[in-house]
Amino acid sequence: MSSIWGNKLKISVFGESHGQGIGVTIDGFPSGFEIDLSFIKNQMNRRRPGKNKLSTARNEADSLNIISGIFEGKTTGTPICCIIYNEDKKSSDYDKIKDSPRPGHSDYTASVKYKGFNDYRGGGHFSGRLTAAIVFAGALCMSMLQKNYGVFIASHIKNIHGIEDEKLKLEDIDKDCLEKLSNMDFPVISSECGESMKKEILSAKDNSDSVGGIVESFVINMPAGIGEPLFDSVESRLSHMMFSIPAVKGIEFGKGFEFADLYGSEANDEYYVTDEGHIKTYKNNNGGILGGLTSGMPIVFKTCIKPTPSISREQKTVSLENKENNKITAEGRHDPCIVQRAVPVIECAAAIVLLDFMIND
Repeated sequence: MSSIWGNKLKISVFGESHGQGIGVTIDGFPSGFEIDLSFIKNQMNRRRPGKNKLSTARNEADSLNIISGIFEGKTTGTPICCIIYNEDKKSSDYDKIKDSPRPGHSDYTASVKYKGFNDYRGGGHFSGRLTAAIVFAGALCMSMLQKNYGVFIASHIKNIHGIEDEKLKLEDIDKDCLEKLSNMDFPVISSECGESMKKEILSAKDNSDSVGGIVESFVINMPAGIGEPLFDSVESRLSHMMFSIPAVKGIEFGKGFEFADLYGSEANDEYYVTDEGHIKTYKNNNGGILGGLTSGMPIVFKTCIKPTPSISREQKTVSLENKENNKITAEGRHDPCIVQRAVPVIECAAAIVLLDFMIND
């Protein structure tokens, strides 16, 4: 099934946006790991809706109900199951979309696939609401990556509707930098750029519109040689997971599409030996991955998030029942830009992938 992912570490996500709740089952997580609930709750809070005027007014507490797999504060090695109840639903806002699908959403494709039996309220199982479950699973994995392997993951908002954040130099990608970004509500390198991005988001909101952007993520201290060639490469599996996040429409590693404009002499990452005897590269154009395997350099990838498709202006659609052209204005509570809340989802999704690799290796 499409809602199950993983090799040795498997996650299964369940629930709908306006159902009783959502949740996740994690199978294969090692036993004896001490749970840091404060760390997990902090990651959940970074994604949580209703925190400020940049996000949806839907205000979910995202309280964690862990019903199995943890005993006396430590993992048991058996499946971990967590349920997050939906407490702030306004399902009547979605009555229209059963017959008239919203442009840019899964309403039409889901109706076709499931023959009209899909839960369409708030996008149902296709909703970004389910990313709360991914964040719980990923925060648990991230905590283990940090404590057991010294691996750290963080991101910054690189772009909002054409407004670019400052670039982060290779030598500046370290633990202190990543921890600083992780503790920022709106993670950017340049505070001035961040303020311009926020103004752009609010401007779109005032115009009954939305904007998208790009998140650039960094992973440090992954040892060299982790991963598999071809179908289970680090890029393949990270991409698979990232495209499981609603609104993600693109991903690139290192220089990505910029490689098309480079000579091989410019693109190659040349090696050197440090004073401590470690093998490094002068540049990191390949984003820490070569041949599908980690190189020991920071993993760097960018994820493109499309503008929120639910906008409060009239758009063209159709009537599925009458097969006639129609118009619709999206109702309900929606983010004018999903990028800010997508940052912890991307990081936690990456943590799931990388811990699965570490366990397998």
